[in-house]
Amino acid sequence: MQQDADKKIHPAGIAWLYLIPLALAVILLLVGAYVARTGGGWSLLASGVACVVIVLSALPIAMALGQGHMHARRRLDEIMQMHETRLRDLTVILNIISEQQLLSDRARSVAYREKDREALRRAIQDEITSRDFEAALSLVNDMESAFGYKQEAERFRQDIVSRRDEINRQAIGQCSATIERLCREENWDAAGTEAMRAAALYPSDAAAIALGTQVKEKKSAHKKQLLDSWRDSLSRKDVDGSIEILKRLDAYLTASEAAEIQEDARNVFRQRLKELTDQFGAAVHEEKIPQAISLGETIMRDFPNTRIAQEIRERMDVLKQRAETVAR
Repeated sequence: MQQDADKKIHPAGIAWLYLIPLALAVILLLVGAYVARTGGGWSLLASGVACVVIVLSALPIAMALGQGHMHARRRLDEIMQMHETRLRDLTVILNIISEQQLLSDRARSVAYREKDREALRRAIQDEITSRDFEAALSLVNDMESAFGYKQEAERFRQDIVSRRDEINRQAIGQCSATIERLCREENWDAAGTEAMRAAALYPSDAAAIALGTQVKEKKSAHKKQLLDSWRDSLSRKDVDGSIEILKRLDAYLTASEAAEIQEDARNVFRQRLKELTDQFGAAVHEEKIPQAISLGETIMRDFPNTRIAQEIRERMDVLKQRAETVAR
């Protein structure tokens, strides 16, 4: 079809096409000449001359346009063929590159497999060194699934579990030592908190879980020891020792337990008050005023609501004045 279009606009074809209007113009010219010779006027002759001139003048222009069109068409065809050739070449090159890329990926996978495994080993060792055992176990699972090294992965797992258990034992041992110290200090709340923290950090370790029970057992044992000491001091009539033990027992006794020893405690405090009162009276009688003042202050502090404490409070100013007089 393109060749047919080129034939239609060929310069030779254009020249043949122009023979028809040229022939018509010549005929018009001849008819005009005949009419002019016969006295019919010059207008038809002038028209024929004009037509001939116009047709002859347009012929070179049309032929030039036709040649330009043919040249442009050929140039366009050459450019299109050149682009088609380049596109075909580019397609071939891209296919080759794609195949080489696939081959390169496989080759790199094989070539770097050992390097990747070494990098994974180093990463596992780094996690073990930093004591991030969960991350280390995750990398071991990757080694087994990605590379298929089941035996090596199992060796790593055993090493990780062994190191983790050893570090956990050391940490739990430190917690146990701290709890032991707190128990000796009778700081039971802090000891219980430390035991709960250890159980939360190591929920799968039996030793850590048992720390809470140990704190309760130590507290119960200490409470029993205080009760035994209390009964022993009562049997020996050790009033000062009984009161001291009773003060320590106050933090351990339940309401029912306190009710059981309430009468004995009252008797001890009565005895203590009697002893202090007798000592105070003797000090006043013997004019040992500073000693009497100290005993009186003890009675007012430890037994503030008793009658003797009120009497001493009323006499305290007089005793202090006598102490100042004696000092002069």
